[in-house]
Amino acid sequence: MENASKLQHSNPVKASSGWLNGLIGVVIFSGSLPATRIAVQEIAPVFLTVARASIAGAVALCMLLLLKERRPARHHILPLCIVALGVVLGFPLLTALALQYVTSAHSIVFVGLLPLATAVFAVLRGGERPKPAFWLFSVLGSALVVGFAVSQGLSQGLKASPVGDCLMLLAILACGLGYAEGAKVSRTLGGWQVICWALVISLPVMLALTALTAPSTLAHLSWPAWLSLGYVSLFSMLIGFVFWYRGLVQGGIAAVGQLQLLQPFFGLALAATLLHEQVSPGMIGVTVAVILCVAAARRFSR
Repeated sequence: MENASKLQHSNPVKASSGWLNGLIGVVIFSGSLPATRIAVQEIAPVFLTVARASIAGAVALCMLLLLKERRPARHHILPLCIVALGVVLGFPLLTALALQYVTSAHSIVFVGLLPLATAVFAVLRGGERPKPAFWLFSVLGSALVVGFAVSQGLSQGLKASPVGDCLMLLAILACGLGYAEGAKVSRTLGGWQVICWALVISLPVMLALTALTAPSTLAHLSWPAWLSLGYVSLFSMLIGFVFWYRGLVQGGIAAVGQLQLLQPFFGLALAATLLHEQVSPGMIGVTVAVILCVAAARRFSR
Protein backbone atom coordinates (compact mmCIF):
# COMPACT_ATOMS: atom_id res chain seq x y z
CA MET A 1 0.00 0.00 0.00
CA GLU A 2 2.83 2.38 0.82
CA ASN A 3 4.47 1.73 -2.55
CA ALA A 4 1.15 2.40 -4.30
CA SER A 5 0.76 5.65 -2.40
CA LYS A 6 4.28 6.76 -3.34
CA LEU A 7 3.61 5.87 -6.96
CA GLN A 8 0.48 8.01 -7.01
CA HIS A 9 2.31 10.97 -5.48
CA SER A 10 5.14 10.57 -8.01
CA ASN A 11 2.66 10.78 -10.89
CA PRO A 12 0.44 13.81 -10.18
CA VAL A 13 -0.91 13.87 -13.75
CA LYS A 14 -2.27 10.35 -13.41
CA ALA A 15 -3.67 11.14 -9.97
CA SER A 16 -5.42 14.24 -11.31
CA SER A 17 -6.87 12.19 -14.15
CA GLY A 18 -8.16 9.74 -11.56
CA TRP A 19 -9.96 12.50 -9.68
CA LEU A 20 -11.51 13.78 -12.93
CA ASN A 21 -12.69 10.33 -13.99
CA GLY A 22 -14.03 9.68 -10.51
CA LEU A 23 -15.93 12.97 -10.50
CA ILE A 24 -17.51 12.18 -13.88
CA GLY A 25 -18.58 8.79 -12.52
CA VAL A 26 -20.18 10.35 -9.42
CA VAL A 27 -22.07 12.91 -11.52
CA ILE A 28 -23.42 10.10 -13.71
CA PHE A 29 -24.44 8.02 -10.69
CA SER A 30 -26.21 11.03 -9.19
CA GLY A 31 -28.83 10.85 -11.93
CA SER A 32 -29.64 7.19 -11.24
CA LEU A 33 -32.26 7.63 -8.53
CA PRO A 34 -34.17 10.47 -10.23
CA ALA A 35 -34.17 8.50 -13.50
CA THR A 36 -35.31 5.35 -11.71
CA ARG A 37 -38.05 7.33 -9.99
CA ILE A 38 -39.37 8.43 -13.40
CA ALA A 39 -39.09 4.94 -14.90
CA VAL A 40 -40.93 3.05 -12.12
CA GLN A 41 -43.98 5.22 -12.65
CA GLU A 42 -44.60 3.28 -15.89
CA ILE A 43 -42.28 0.25 -15.77
CA ALA A 44 -42.49 -2.59 -13.23
CA PRO A 45 -39.43 -2.54 -10.92
CA VAL A 46 -38.39 -6.14 -11.60
CA PHE A 47 -38.63 -5.72 -15.38
CA LEU A 48 -36.77 -2.40 -15.16
CA THR A 49 -33.95 -4.06 -13.20
CA VAL A 50 -33.44 -7.03 -15.51
CA ALA A 51 -33.99 -5.01 -18.70
CA ARG A 52 -31.37 -2.40 -17.80
CA ALA A 53 -28.91 -5.16 -16.88
CA SER A 54 -29.60 -6.96 -20.17
CA ILE A 55 -29.07 -3.84 -22.24
CA ALA A 56 -25.87 -2.93 -20.40
CA GLY A 57 -24.67 -6.54 -20.52
CA ALA A 58 -25.11 -6.75 -24.29
CA VAL A 59 -23.14 -3.54 -24.77
CA ALA A 60 -20.45 -4.75 -22.35
CA LEU A 61 -20.11 -8.03 -24.23
CA CYS A 62 -19.60 -6.14 -27.49
CA MET A 63 -16.95 -3.96 -25.85
CA LEU A 64 -15.04 -6.96 -24.53
CA LEU A 65 -15.17 -8.74 -27.90
CA LEU A 66 -14.20 -5.70 -29.94
CA LEU A 67 -11.28 -4.86 -27.67
CA LYS A 68 -10.27 -8.55 -27.41
CA GLU A 69 -9.98 -8.46 -23.64
CA ARG A 70 -8.57 -11.51 -21.92
CA ARG A 71 -10.95 -13.67 -19.94
CA PRO A 72 -10.89 -13.34 -16.14
CA ALA A 73 -8.92 -15.95 -14.24
CA ARG A 74 -10.66 -18.59 -12.15
CA HIS A 75 -10.00 -16.70 -8.92
CA HIS A 76 -11.77 -13.66 -10.36
CA ILE A 77 -15.09 -15.43 -10.87
CA LEU A 78 -16.36 -15.30 -7.28
CA PRO A 79 -15.50 -11.60 -6.78
CA LEU A 80 -17.16 -10.78 -10.12
CA CYS A 81 -20.29 -12.66 -9.03
CA ILE A 82 -20.33 -10.60 -5.83
CA VAL A 83 -20.01 -7.42 -7.88
CA ALA A 84 -22.89 -8.59 -10.09
CA LEU A 85 -25.11 -9.38 -7.11
CA GLY A 86 -24.32 -6.02 -5.54
CA VAL A 87 -24.43 -3.47 -8.36
CA VAL A 88 -26.04 -5.29 -11.30
CA LEU A 89 -28.96 -6.91 -9.43
CA GLY A 90 -29.11 -5.84 -5.77
CA PHE A 91 -28.86 -2.05 -5.86
CA PRO A 92 -30.96 -1.48 -9.01
CA LEU A 93 -33.76 -3.83 -7.89
CA LEU A 94 -33.91 -2.63 -4.29
CA THR A 95 -33.89 1.05 -5.27
CA ALA A 96 -36.53 0.48 -7.94
CA LEU A 97 -38.74 -1.19 -5.33
CA ALA A 98 -38.00 1.52 -2.76
CA LEU A 99 -38.87 4.34 -5.15
CA GLN A 100 -42.43 3.07 -5.30
CA TYR A 101 -42.75 4.17 -1.66
CA VAL A 102 -40.44 7.17 -1.30
CA THR A 103 -39.39 10.12 -3.44
CA SER A 104 -35.97 10.25 -5.07
CA ALA A 105 -35.09 13.25 -2.88
CA HIS A 106 -35.84 11.22 0.25
CA SER A 107 -33.90 8.22 -1.05
CA ILE A 108 -30.85 10.34 -1.86
CA VAL A 109 -30.36 10.99 1.86
CA PHE A 110 -29.56 7.29 2.19
CA VAL A 111 -26.91 7.61 -0.53
CA GLY A 112 -24.96 9.62 2.05
CA LEU A 113 -24.29 6.26 3.71
CA LEU A 114 -22.77 4.72 0.57
CA PRO A 115 -19.16 5.82 1.22
CA LEU A 116 -19.49 4.47 4.75
CA ALA A 117 -20.87 1.15 3.53
CA THR A 118 -18.07 0.89 1.00
CA ALA A 119 -15.49 1.62 3.69
CA VAL A 120 -16.96 -0.94 6.09
CA PHE A 121 -16.93 -3.69 3.47
CA ALA A 122 -13.41 -2.67 2.43
CA VAL A 123 -12.36 -3.09 6.07
CA LEU A 124 -14.08 -6.46 6.36
CA ARG A 125 -12.77 -7.79 3.06
CA GLY A 126 -9.29 -6.32 3.50
CA GLY A 127 -8.83 -7.33 7.13
CA GLU A 128 -7.89 -3.81 8.23
CA ARG A 129 -8.25 -2.66 11.86
CA PRO A 130 -9.65 0.88 11.97
CA LYS A 131 -9.40 3.09 15.01
CA PRO A 132 -12.30 3.20 17.50
CA ALA A 133 -13.17 6.71 16.27
CA PHE A 134 -14.01 5.17 12.89
CA TRP A 135 -16.79 3.09 14.42
CA LEU A 136 -18.00 6.05 16.49
CA PHE A 137 -18.62 8.19 13.41
CA SER A 138 -19.99 5.18 11.53
CA VAL A 139 -22.66 4.56 14.15
CA LEU A 140 -23.42 8.28 14.44
CA GLY A 141 -23.95 8.64 10.70
CA SER A 142 -26.21 5.59 10.61
CA ALA A 143 -28.21 6.87 13.58
CA LEU A 144 -28.75 10.23 11.86
CA VAL A 145 -30.19 8.58 8.76
CA VAL A 146 -32.43 6.17 10.68
CA GLY A 147 -33.59 8.96 12.97
CA PHE A 148 -34.47 11.15 10.01
CA ALA A 149 -36.42 8.36 8.31
CA VAL A 150 -38.42 7.63 11.48
CA SER A 151 -39.09 11.32 12.17
CA GLN A 152 -40.83 11.73 8.81
CA GLY A 153 -43.78 9.68 10.06
CA LEU A 154 -46.23 7.53 8.18
CA SER A 155 -48.64 10.42 7.70
CA GLN A 156 -46.58 11.80 4.80
CA GLY A 157 -47.45 8.87 2.53
CA LEU A 158 -44.92 8.15 -0.19
CA LYS A 159 -42.44 10.64 1.22
CA ALA A 160 -41.87 8.47 4.28
CA SER A 161 -42.37 4.71 4.38
CA PRO A 162 -40.76 2.05 6.60
CA VAL A 163 -40.81 -0.34 3.64
CA GLY A 164 -39.11 2.18 1.36
CA ASP A 165 -36.53 3.09 3.99
CA CYS A 166 -35.65 -0.55 4.68
CA LEU A 167 -35.31 -1.25 0.97
CA MET A 168 -32.99 1.75 0.58
CA LEU A 169 -30.81 0.58 3.48
CA LEU A 170 -30.53 -2.88 1.91
CA ALA A 171 -29.71 -1.24 -1.43
CA ILE A 172 -26.88 0.76 0.12
CA LEU A 173 -25.44 -2.37 1.74
CA ALA A 174 -25.57 -4.25 -1.58
CA CYS A 175 -23.95 -1.37 -3.45
CA GLY A 176 -21.26 -0.87 -0.82
CA LEU A 177 -20.31 -4.52 -1.08
CA GLY A 178 -20.26 -4.34 -4.88
CA TYR A 179 -18.10 -1.20 -4.85
CA ALA A 180 -15.60 -2.62 -2.37
CA GLU A 181 -15.32 -5.97 -4.14
CA GLY A 182 -15.07 -4.30 -7.53
CA ALA A 183 -12.34 -1.94 -6.37
CA LYS A 184 -10.41 -4.86 -4.93
CA VAL A 185 -10.49 -7.02 -8.07
CA SER A 186 -9.89 -4.05 -10.39
CA ARG A 187 -6.28 -3.94 -9.18
CA THR A 188 -5.52 -7.16 -11.08
CA LEU A 189 -8.29 -7.41 -13.69
CA GLY A 190 -8.50 -3.78 -14.75
CA GLY A 191 -10.87 -0.91 -14.03
CA TRP A 192 -13.67 -0.90 -16.62
CA GLN A 193 -13.24 -4.61 -17.27
CA VAL A 194 -14.66 -5.40 -13.83
CA ILE A 195 -18.13 -4.03 -14.49
CA CYS A 196 -18.13 -5.38 -18.05
CA TRP A 197 -17.36 -8.93 -16.94
CA ALA A 198 -19.82 -8.68 -14.04
CA LEU A 199 -22.53 -7.67 -16.52
CA VAL A 200 -21.58 -10.46 -18.95
CA ILE A 201 -21.60 -13.09 -16.20
CA SER A 202 -25.12 -12.09 -15.21
CA LEU A 203 -26.33 -11.59 -18.82
CA PRO A 204 -27.84 -15.09 -19.43
CA VAL A 205 -29.94 -14.88 -16.27
CA MET A 206 -30.93 -11.26 -16.93
CA LEU A 207 -32.00 -12.04 -20.50
CA ALA A 208 -34.14 -14.96 -19.34
CA LEU A 209 -35.78 -12.85 -16.62
CA THR A 210 -36.35 -10.03 -19.10
CA ALA A 211 -38.25 -12.39 -21.37
CA LEU A 212 -40.29 -13.76 -18.46
CA THR A 213 -41.20 -10.39 -16.95
CA ALA A 214 -41.68 -8.39 -20.14
CA PRO A 215 -45.12 -6.77 -20.48
CA SER A 216 -47.28 -7.59 -23.48
CA THR A 217 -46.48 -4.20 -25.00
CA LEU A 218 -44.29 -1.19 -24.33
CA ALA A 219 -46.21 1.11 -26.64
CA HIS A 220 -47.77 2.91 -23.69
CA LEU A 221 -44.45 4.18 -22.36
CA SER A 222 -43.90 7.93 -22.52
CA TRP A 223 -40.68 9.43 -23.81
CA PRO A 224 -39.48 10.34 -20.27
CA ALA A 225 -39.81 6.66 -19.33
CA TRP A 226 -37.84 5.58 -22.40
CA LEU A 227 -35.13 8.16 -21.71
CA SER A 228 -34.95 7.05 -18.08
CA LEU A 229 -34.62 3.40 -19.12
CA GLY A 230 -31.84 4.36 -21.52
CA TYR A 231 -30.05 6.39 -18.87
CA VAL A 232 -30.10 3.75 -16.12
CA SER A 233 -29.11 1.07 -18.66
CA LEU A 234 -26.18 2.75 -20.38
CA PHE A 235 -25.01 5.47 -18.00
CA SER A 236 -25.85 4.21 -14.51
CA MET A 237 -25.09 0.56 -15.21
CA LEU A 238 -22.09 0.81 -17.53
CA ILE A 239 -20.63 4.18 -18.54
CA GLY A 240 -20.58 5.54 -15.00
CA PHE A 241 -18.62 2.50 -13.83
CA VAL A 242 -16.12 2.86 -16.68
CA PHE A 243 -15.17 6.30 -15.35
CA TRP A 244 -15.55 5.30 -11.70
CA TYR A 245 -13.31 2.23 -11.72
CA ARG A 246 -10.80 3.98 -13.97
CA GLY A 247 -10.64 6.79 -11.43
CA LEU A 248 -10.15 4.33 -8.57
CA VAL A 249 -7.26 2.67 -10.38
CA GLN A 250 -5.58 5.92 -11.41
CA GLY A 251 -6.04 7.99 -8.27
CA GLY A 252 -6.31 5.36 -5.57
CA ILE A 253 -9.40 3.73 -4.06
CA ALA A 254 -9.29 5.57 -0.74
CA ALA A 255 -8.61 8.99 -2.25
CA VAL A 256 -11.01 8.97 -5.21
CA GLY A 257 -13.64 7.20 -3.12
CA GLN A 258 -14.06 10.46 -1.22
CA LEU A 259 -15.87 11.86 -4.26
CA GLN A 260 -18.88 9.74 -3.36
CA LEU A 261 -19.55 12.32 -0.66
CA LEU A 262 -20.65 14.74 -3.37
CA GLN A 263 -23.29 12.39 -4.78
CA PRO A 264 -26.15 13.36 -2.41
CA PHE A 265 -25.70 17.04 -3.32
CA PHE A 266 -25.82 16.33 -7.04
CA GLY A 267 -28.77 13.99 -6.58
CA LEU A 268 -30.80 16.45 -4.53
CA ALA A 269 -30.18 19.16 -7.12
CA LEU A 270 -31.38 16.86 -9.91
CA ALA A 271 -34.46 15.78 -7.95
CA ALA A 272 -35.43 19.39 -7.35
CA THR A 273 -34.65 20.53 -10.90
CA LEU A 274 -35.95 17.67 -13.03
CA LEU A 275 -38.71 16.19 -10.86
CA HIS A 276 -39.73 19.37 -9.04
CA GLU A 277 -39.59 17.47 -5.76
CA GLN A 278 -39.44 19.40 -2.54
CA VAL A 279 -36.05 19.29 -0.87
CA SER A 280 -36.67 20.21 2.74
CA PRO A 281 -34.09 21.87 5.00
CA GLY A 282 -34.17 18.67 7.06
CA MET A 283 -33.07 16.58 4.08
CA ILE A 284 -30.20 18.93 3.36
CA GLY A 285 -29.22 19.10 7.02
CA VAL A 286 -29.16 15.34 7.47
CA THR A 287 -27.25 14.88 4.22
CA VAL A 288 -24.59 17.37 5.31
CA ALA A 289 -24.36 15.77 8.77
CA VAL A 290 -23.99 12.29 7.31
CA ILE A 291 -21.31 13.50 4.89
CA LEU A 292 -19.37 15.00 7.81
CA CYS A 293 -19.64 11.73 9.72
CA VAL A 294 -18.47 9.71 6.72
CA ALA A 295 -15.55 12.09 6.16
CA ALA A 296 -14.53 11.74 9.80
CA ALA A 297 -14.88 7.96 9.64
CA ARG A 298 -12.61 7.89 6.59
CA ARG A 299 -10.10 10.02 8.46
CA PHE A 300 -9.81 7.43 11.20
CA SER A 301 -10.14 4.32 9.02
CA ARG A 302 -6.44 3.49 9.32
